[in-house]
Amino acid sequence: MTVLTPQLLESFAASVLPTSQASTLPATCYTDEEFFAFEKEAVFGQEWLCLGRESDVPNPGDFVNVEIIGERLTLVRGQDGAVRVLSPVCQHRGMLVSEGRGNCRAFKCAYHHWTYGLDGGLVGAREMDRTEDFDRSRWGLPSLPVEVWQGFVFTSLRAAPEPLAPRLAKLDELFAHYELGRCVSRKSFESPSMPWNWKIMFENFNDGYHASRLHAGVHDFCPSNRSSFLPYGPDDAAIARTNGFLFPDGGFNALQKALLPIFPGLTQEERSRAAFALVPPTLCLGVAPDQAFYFLIRPKDAGHIEVEVHYLFHPEALRDRLFEERFQLSEAGVNGIVAQDVLATTGVQRGLTSRFAPRGRYSYLEEAQQQFNQWLVRRYTENWPDGGRRTSSASTSTSASTSASASANLGTGVGAGTPALAPISDPTDREVAA
Repeated sequence: MTVLTPQLLESFAASVLPTSQASTLPATCYTDEEFFAFEKEAVFGQEWLCLGRESDVPNPGDFVNVEIIGERLTLVRGQDGAVRVLSPVCQHRGMLVSEGRGNCRAFKCAYHHWTYGLDGGLVGAREMDRTEDFDRSRWGLPSLPVEVWQGFVFTSLRAAPEPLAPRLAKLDELFAHYELGRCVSRKSFESPSMPWNWKIMFENFNDGYHASRLHAGVHDFCPSNRSSFLPYGPDDAAIARTNGFLFPDGGFNALQKALLPIFPGLTQEERSRAAFALVPPTLCLGVAPDQAFYFLIRPKDAGHIEVEVHYLFHPEALRDRLFEERFQLSEAGVNGIVAQDVLATTGVQRGLTSRFAPRGRYSYLEEAQQQFNQWLVRRYTENWPDGGRRTSSASTSTSASTSASASANLGTGVGAGTPALAPISDPTDREVAA
């Protein structure tokens, strides 16, 4: 029996009411594999997906392979300097022509030696001269749409997705003085399997209701009740909030002070707050006065995700002769928050498998969760099997307009929901197909 019933679809209306009236999503949405399979197409198959940063492939021929919802994708920089996203699936017999990361002049399939240029075009296919109607120009690697925003590389599994950048305009304004496009990226953690649903990761990242309690002692300078939310509209691609400090230049560590050089262009207001944004379904992004950080989220199944956590620093910060020492101290502070968040998110996932799992109610400090619900429910509704969009589109539209008027409510505090991940080692997988 399917879980994708009209009744489940109708039940989502309760999750997009104004925050003071709304309920959490049903537990099924976090635990059921059939529902996750639906999300793979209804959400991940429709939206822009963040693969990483332009700086991940700095030189011509550099490539990195990423897997999202079972689809393998290759991020590569061509000889022309352009960043592209290709499918690494050979168009002859389906073997992968690229794995891991490295640098190459071309992608050569090890099976029959079909060879592809860095732009995906087929440049070599031996003994195909007797094959009728074989036009080499029609047999290149599939090339996906690409948008680069603030240094982040996005792609879509759709052939012609709606442009992303206009729907991130409010983030351009929020993050303008951090110059994220110029920032230097540094990977901190990665894990191939963390035991919670991908939505729990997004909810925790944007949940400050817990911060003053779960993270007491390192989060006191940034209390939950000093937050506010940016207005959210139905066409927005991001959900964002800010959280004020009790004093300027706070930091998420035992001293509760920024330890690294401050971003040089910040206003006094920006030095006295943090800001957090979700760009579902794959990117979480936050900024503090001395650093930015981002999570790349890749679901594996209903109850597991792959996570990468990176920091971003202004280029001038790296000139500090004590940068490495200061960074280690700063990261140690974040790791304490990390461990606490892992206990919480793991516990939530386990609890949601219970027959007693609730559809809970929200505090006014959880406006971000209601906005995320709006983002999700619109996509569920538009892609529900058997014309389900006709069932609840009216309730979704009504709640979206209601929430827009309520978005000025105070929101959550900072909860830098970094999972407890294994420190990375230098990459050793340098497989190249050239």
